[in-house]
Amino acid sequence: MKFASLLKTAAVVCASAVIATGCGDSKKTWTVTCPWAPSGVAAMASQKAASLSTTYSKDTILVAEAVKGDTATINTWVMDKKGGDPALTFINEGLLAISPIIDPKKVRFNQDDFVVIQNLYSAVFVLSSQSDLNLKSIDDLKNYVNKGGKVNIAVNGATSTEAFLATALFSDMGCKDFKVTPYTSAAEAAQAVAKGETNFAISHQTQILETAQQGKVDVIAAFSDKTLEHGPFAGIRGVGEYGYPYITNACVVAARAGTSDEDVKKLRALYDSILKDESFVKWVQETMLIEIRPMTEADFNLHLEQTREIVNTYKDKVLG
Repeated sequence: MKFASLLKTAAVVCASAVIATGCGDSKKTWTVTCPWAPSGVAAMASQKAASLSTTYSKDTILVAEAVKGDTATINTWVMDKKGGDPALTFINEGLLAISPIIDPKKVRFNQDDFVVIQNLYSAVFVLSSQSDLNLKSIDDLKNYVNKGGKVNIAVNGATSTEAFLATALFSDMGCKDFKVTPYTSAAEAAQAVAKGETNFAISHQTQILETAQQGKVDVIAAFSDKTLEHGPFAGIRGVGEYGYPYITNACVVAARAGTSDEDVKKLRALYDSILKDESFVKWVQETMLIEIRPMTEADFNLHLEQTREIVNTYKDKVLG
């Protein structure tokens, strides 16, 4: 066969391969769906991680999108996606441990619908108090409660993670008469304590930072098992160190059940690399005030079980 004929034959073979697989291009683009606000922490962290995907992988590309809707978004995602689709999403304790107990009719998915890839970050909620209460620590708070001090805590949503954290903490502290005041957004809840509408608030660290820097509130506790190590609130003790319940807010990247082991392995390796990237770690810790806490599937399962235990223990009080 002449050389020109060989080239022509090769071109035909390659053209056919392009239709099937891309002819020599094995790159795979994965869309990562964030089920929360496009301007939120999770969406921004997802965009940041996606921008690094080509740095750490030659054949796996991440593209971030945000479709606000929480449970409704995940209901649709699970219905539309099947194993093998180049699609990822975020799952957490709210979706898999709180909503199924509090409002099961809204949830049309379960844990078996997902394969855990990696925890992109963990957000540690903090408790703040009005500055005129002059509370600086968990010990100060315990003394305040023991003396019968008024407790009104602003939270984002009546059955949110924050509502359970407030109820669990002050119940276990022995506070006989406390009020949990729900707001329609996390930002509103964080501002409520500064405005004097409540005298305590539970929020993400970034949401309370400005009012804390202005001296209007004091951040006195972190809902974690350990002391905060990074950012402006470094040194704030975790309630878990005192034996009180806590829930950290995970943001776990997951694929649809049925995704191949090969793809799962590649995705895990990619996210592991991103979580070690110095620029990403610095941005997470210093700008977003969240934490790098990698999780295996077993770690996430334990996280969910601990959350379910808290929800089942305090749901009657939260639901009123």
